[in-house]
Amino acid sequence: MATPDRNRGIDALRGVSILFVVLHHLAIRIPLTKTALADFLPSWLLEGLIYNGAESVAIFFVISGFLITRRSLARWGDLSALSAPRFYLQRASRILPTLLLVVALLSALHLAGVPYYVIDKPNQSLGGAIFAALGFHVNWYEGATGYLPGGWNVMWSLAVEEVFYLVFPLACLTVGKVRWVFVAVLAALVLSMPFVRMALRAAGGGIWYEEAYLPGMSAIALGVLAAMLATRIAAPPRWLAPVLCALGGAGLCAVFFAGAPLWKAVHEYNTWLLIGSAASLILGLHWQAVAAAPWRLRGLGWLCSCGRLSYEIYLFHMFVVFALVAAFRSGGFDMRWGFLWYVPALVLAWLLGLAIARGFSQPCERWLRQRFGAAPTKPLLAQTAPG
Repeated sequence: MATPDRNRGIDALRGVSILFVVLHHLAIRIPLTKTALADFLPSWLLEGLIYNGAESVAIFFVISGFLITRRSLARWGDLSALSAPRFYLQRASRILPTLLLVVALLSALHLAGVPYYVIDKPNQSLGGAIFAALGFHVNWYEGATGYLPGGWNVMWSLAVEEVFYLVFPLACLTVGKVRWVFVAVLAALVLSMPFVRMALRAAGGGIWYEEAYLPGMSAIALGVLAAMLATRIAAPPRWLAPVLCALGGAGLCAVFFAGAPLWKAVHEYNTWLLIGSAASLILGLHWQAVAAAPWRLRGLGWLCSCGRLSYEIYLFHMFVVFALVAAFRSGGFDMRWGFLWYVPALVLAWLLGLAIARGFSQPCERWLRQRFGAAPTKPLLAQTAPG
């Protein structure tokens, strides 16, 4: 349940991002561009709706960096005073129960030979996939062996975030003791993003290009910097928040719906526009809430709910996608009417995420924090990250 202290704007942004991920994974199998919608809607609009899953994950990374840093600053006052054991317990109680559940379900479906879930590449195995999922290196495993089935594949981005969670306290307690060095390291990571991607593309691209740690860390680093700036400037001019929201929203729309011409113009440098726009929008939403003038977002409650459930939806939405795709193909439905399957996919992914959160994730998280003595989270004008 939402609290008065949650930033509904950031919830909504996460909701938009997770919906784009679900749309992307369904569209790989039932492309909107091959349905009747293509007869009267422009291709740039349809492609923008269905082919921005990776860009949405980059937005998640920026949000994660921002929210984790804001939460740490609110709890400990300074990053150099962060308690690593407590930080790890908070993250583990949020992440591990749900991750263990999805790994167990995927393993059972593989052993039962259910289509879409069987790991059948010669150099892959169930044991290898489990070790990669629980060892935070699904991206590395896929780079070495090829794509895993979709339910496992989505964990590549979780691997990036999990490594961030492991490294963040260590960085805060070492490099973070000298603020300018910490900021310089973060800035260097942000600035490196397009160049790292160019190098990965030149080296052959593929999975290493799509799922590498460093570009994801660059997006997270910008979120960390944005949170530090938000703390340093507690009360900016009132005009700044709406301007940042407008600029951030416009930049994200340009990346999502004018991707082809933008790529031709700036190539990999468009990643700066993507993560910079996300950070601008997040800062604007944060300062808007701090000024006690958040947007009401009437009629967008479900979208905010998707944002709050983004971790559960992300890990479990492929069960919905595969079930609908199996029904679509076995029923011999006409591809021209494939667009009719999109709304049910979004609704069912949300319902499944809600059921997992209320019936499993949240009870496990509460029990673990009570059992091991983790302090309750302070109310913030922002919430915890998806993972």
